[in-house]
Amino acid sequence: MASTAPTVVELTFLPGLADVLRDEVAEVLHPKRPATLVPGRSDALVLTLPGALSEVRRLTTAVAAFVVLHFDVPRPKSLTSGDHLRRIVDAVYASLRVAGSSTFRFEAAGSDSTVFARLASELNAATGLKHDEKDGELVVRVRRGVVRGSDARTSEADPGWDVLVRVGNRPLSARPWRVADYPGAVNATIAAAMVRLAGVDADDRVANLMCGSGTLLIERLLAGPAAVATGIDLATDAVEASRANLEAAALQRKATLQTADIAAADGAYDLLLADPPWGTIHGSHATNADLHATLLREAHRLAAPGARLVVLTHEIKVMERCLRETDLWAVRSETRVFAKGHHPRIYLLDRT
Repeated sequence: MASTAPTVVELTFLPGLADVLRDEVAEVLHPKRPATLVPGRSDALVLTLPGALSEVRRLTTAVAAFVVLHFDVPRPKSLTSGDHLRRIVDAVYASLRVAGSSTFRFEAAGSDSTVFARLASELNAATGLKHDEKDGELVVRVRRGVVRGSDARTSEADPGWDVLVRVGNRPLSARPWRVADYPGAVNATIAAAMVRLAGVDADDRVANLMCGSGTLLIERLLAGPAAVATGIDLATDAVEASRANLEAAALQRKATLQTADIAAADGAYDLLLADPPWGTIHGSHATNADLHATLLREAHRLAAPGARLVVLTHEIKVMERCLRETDLWAVRSETRVFAKGHHPRIYLLDRT
């Protein structure tokens, strides 16, 4: 008889975006209980999924999703036994139904041991997937247990072991529309968080200033329709990258692109999105003060009354000084994010 146990899912995210992801989970997945932080982690939420596993692919602010299986066993060696192995195989097949894979790999301490070699052999025999320890598509994590049923907690006794099977052959953060990359492109989950923080209104006239490869523009259009959607960048190669990504996302007819300095742009927009250079790949720390001041000034010029401006920047001191000196925008919220060694902030601003 098939198991009727609820599906426990762990969602990883960039630290700082817990509240944004929790709100998206409530809106998209409608769990009976709110998603909670995994004990000892600042980058993972756990919840009991009320619907189909494929629904997690609708989440835009999560990095990856894993099916969580808990085993009351003293060591990983026991995972190769009949009932335990069957549960792992069932989770693998559930992932494959969401998105097919031909290979798998382990993420676990001691993954090169004979215990994991045997587990790999058993999974290969049961599923036909090839074990590729470096580049395997389907990820299987094995760790000391922290989850019991629908609750996230550490056992007071032996915590047992958890096996986590990633949903799909790629992380949720890997956008299929990103066919043209561009140096310094904003992380897609951060872009999605910026869109959610700003709010989505079908009547919004939207501008992505310094649009680069179009990540912010695309995430906004994927979140919902807009009255107007425009991407503006001075660099021709950036505009071409945006065009290619818009086409891959089937959004080319819903947006226009301008090859221009933002000072030469015109229009009246209700929502402006920007990811100015941080001085690492583009620009420099010395010139970013002028750049941020220009951004705030020109965004204000292009903003309709009541407009919102959402800016992602690593230049915190520069940004705060420019906000004080220009006095054109009021800060509604600041969200600190941790991404690849950087600690940028998302500023949600209202036109004054």
